[in-house]
Amino acid sequence: MKKILLILLTLVTLKAIGQDTIITEKPVDPLLLQLNNFHDKISNMNLDISTLKLNDINWKKITKFSTIYGAVNGGNSLSDVDVYSVTNGLETQTVQTPYDYSVILGVRKIARMGYEPKENFKNGMENSFSDASTIGKVKGFEYLFEVSFVRQEGENYNNQHHFLRYIDDNYILKGEYLEDGFADIKYFETSQRYRHNVEDFGDKLTFLPDALKKGRLSLNIGAAQRLSEPYGFDPLEEWQLSNGNLHYTFLALEEGYSVDFTNPEGIQYLDPSGNVVATNTEIWEAVVIPTVLSDYADKKRNELENTIQHSLIIGFDYYYYSKKLWLHSWGNVMPWHYDAGDEFSYHKYNNGEQWYDYSGGLIFGWKFDKHLGVFVEGKYNKYWNREWHDFSLGVNYIIF
Repeated sequence: MKKILLILLTLVTLKAIGQDTIITEKPVDPLLLQLNNFHDKISNMNLDISTLKLNDINWKKITKFSTIYGAVNGGNSLSDVDVYSVTNGLETQTVQTPYDYSVILGVRKIARMGYEPKENFKNGMENSFSDASTIGKVKGFEYLFEVSFVRQEGENYNNQHHFLRYIDDNYILKGEYLEDGFADIKYFETSQRYRHNVEDFGDKLTFLPDALKKGRLSLNIGAAQRLSEPYGFDPLEEWQLSNGNLHYTFLALEEGYSVDFTNPEGIQYLDPSGNVVATNTEIWEAVVIPTVLSDYADKKRNELENTIQHSLIIGFDYYYYSKKLWLHSWGNVMPWHYDAGDEFSYHKYNNGEQWYDYSGGLIFGWKFDKHLGVFVEGKYNKYWNREWHDFSLGVNYIIF
């Protein structure tokens, strides 16, 4: 009897639950769903590099379609310039600037965008603006490693540009090292971003032509970490007087220069090796002192350790291509930076306030017909107090 009663109570309970339960379908937010997927992928990643075995890496897949290149390029620099002097009678001095050259070595695996021409050979001088874009043409792993030794207008530079990036539907991982001697910028940067793809513009962007509404738009947000010298640091600040002038002669004496007042022929200024570099105050201030200040600033900057900067990064990437019209645009902005309170933090040189670091690029081409076409290409970067950019624009008209 007890067993029969328990069975009856169980059946009644199940019936009551079945009557009271209402099944409803809640709409799923696509953005929230992608964030959950992104979180699951990151949480399931194995970050223990000790388990990594070189034999497990598919080197053939990594190197497939990559290009190894090396080239030497050269050309004339500034023409010879005659400099005249009448200090000791008429004297003529010819200033010669050695020819320009570049030695470039590199390896790259970056999918060619639709608007980029196919090249028979790479010489390293190509102006591939699209390399700076956040997202490439394909998903997966891409990389660039390039070093160059350049002489331009008599000045020597050692440049490097390396990056690794992995593009997924939901996230972007990238590490980059840039050393540009001409722009005087050097840093290492890593970033981890969540990516959201806008599949359909609909009527939201009415200002875009119908053709461009078919393009791919990707929005991203995440964190960036940059390792660099403490930009903003002024090594000459400690030598400034209360009136704003610089005690440059005392600085030069501290750096090993000397002044000889005992020479019968007049005052002489000597460098740390004892060589006479000036015989009057005008030459000392106009020629020698600028070199002293420049050398001192470089020395003090090189003595400082690199600093790390953590920043919030927000960006976008848009790509559309057809044979008659193409548009590729990207942008990144860092509106907030963590202030660790370090002695050489850039916040200190910015009056303790936040600042905007940003970069972007635009590649646009439009062929009106078989004859006429226009193009605009360029990129711009501003990090700390450094700016570097390139651009190209023009018109093509084919006669036939």
